[in-house]
Amino acid sequence: MSGPSAVAAPNDRSSWTPMIVIAMGQALMSFNVAAIPVSMSGMVKSFETPPTTVGVAIIMYSLGVSGFVMLGAKLGQRFGSKIFFQAAVLMFLCAMVLMVVSPRAEIMLLAQGLAGLAGAALVPSLVALIANHYRGDQQAQAVGWLGSARAIAGVLAFVTVGFVAAFNWRLGFGLLILHAAAILVLSFKLKPSAPKPEVKIDVVGVFLAAIGIILIIFGFNNIRSWGALTALPGAPFDLVGVSPAPMFIVAGVVTMTMFFLWSFRREAANKTPLLALQVVSSPREWATVAALFLIVAMEGAINFSVPLYIQIVQGRSSMQTSFAMMPFMLTVFFTAILVVRLYNRLSPRQLAFIAYIAVSIGMAWLAFVIHNDWSTIPVIIGLVIVGVGQGSLVTLLFNVLVTASPKELAGDVGSLRGVTQNMAAAVGTAVVGAVLVGLLGSFVLREVDRSTVITPELAAQVDLSSINFVGNDRLRETMAATTASPEQVEKAVRINENARLRALKTGFIIMSGIALLALLPCSMLPSYKRGEIPPDDKPRPAPKS
Repeated sequence: MSGPSAVAAPNDRSSWTPMIVIAMGQALMSFNVAAIPVSMSGMVKSFETPPTTVGVAIIMYSLGVSGFVMLGAKLGQRFGSKIFFQAAVLMFLCAMVLMVVSPRAEIMLLAQGLAGLAGAALVPSLVALIANHYRGDQQAQAVGWLGSARAIAGVLAFVTVGFVAAFNWRLGFGLLILHAAAILVLSFKLKPSAPKPEVKIDVVGVFLAAIGIILIIFGFNNIRSWGALTALPGAPFDLVGVSPAPMFIVAGVVTMTMFFLWSFRREAANKTPLLALQVVSSPREWATVAALFLIVAMEGAINFSVPLYIQIVQGRSSMQTSFAMMPFMLTVFFTAILVVRLYNRLSPRQLAFIAYIAVSIGMAWLAFVIHNDWSTIPVIIGLVIVGVGQGSLVTLLFNVLVTASPKELAGDVGSLRGVTQNMAAAVGTAVVGAVLVGLLGSFVLREVDRSTVITPELAAQVDLSSINFVGNDRLRETMAATTASPEQVEKAVRINENARLRALKTGFIIMSGIALLALLPCSMLPSYKRGEIPPDDKPRPAPKS
């Protein structure tokens, strides 16, 4: 936590009213993302479309944010963060109106794509507005509020949308129209920010960044259906049997490498790159980005695996899932706010070590306490432990990035955060899904081979090449279409129950180990507390426009 902002006069405090508006902007995006899966059944019925189409809506939003958030940062600098924030909120409002009135699935997908573009403008604007309004301890607290707003919006979305969706799924998104309108009214209380028309837009950089990020996310999101290496039947094409998913990921990494090489070239020519390279010019910044990526990816994994456990293994409703997840989200919310009180006592490196160890312990605890019965309290304890680490890390790592750069680069830091978090959430969800399904298939096949009750003839009647997590009732329906006897059906159900549980337990153990591996990038974080900043660790100057 370096730079002038870390040593500002403690009594020079600004009003928290602007922060309320900024936090509402963050909550607007988070509420939308959480509302989509909660509204899934209503959308499926309304549009007469499969659930996978609703999943595409989430991808459309994520691609819009990740692919164009760097462009959003530069446009915010050029036109001024306040006016750009207002324009982004207005665009989001229009997207939600389109969402509410959408007559078919294609219009709904268009609405989420538009919301993603608005999010690409909002994400960097939020950080720039914080830098424009707050300094020192208030800035650190504001960063904590920004991170916690994401968590509390998820809680509100699960509860509110879960309730109103019982009447009509469109009502949940109608609430976002009112939310966006309220932000527009309150946004006039924000300080005006001077536009910088001299800021140039790197068109080639926009193209390379957007294509690279979209390829990476699209590749990871299709690992499960296309195959991690060997092409599955659902793959649109293959190359000598290789799945297109890793091809997309490799192509995306190559494109992003070209983006950074192009950015270095522009900077060497004294031109403005799409992303100010000063925010990632040292191993410390890259380590911070890596640690942030890992913790957000693990959050995505938690948000996928725990509802999977509650709804599929336990057979509980989506509303019961939201109540079970609420302690985790509330813990993230309060920890993100309160962790700033430790910045004067512990260094970022010490805090990160403690937080990641808490995440590892919480994941390992979940692996041991989940069972094939309804055991809520032990699961909640594990989620709270993980939430403490999660809330601490998201705020801490973001604060390290913000305070390591001058105010002029706040938009670039915001765009870096937006890319990192959206990519991490998509990758974490996709990877844990692929791992869990792969483990499940392996365990089921092993038990079927060992079983004397499930004959090869019966196994041939069931498609064991596309095993997925299913509830017991759904499995019984599938087995009813075969020649299975009642004894064989019950044996298949027991195999399914045990395999599901073992897959989830193994998955949590793997995530616990990944949390320990994250200690490596954490070891490169600053080792000094606030007030102990060495003289040579000042923020780097902003680049020339």
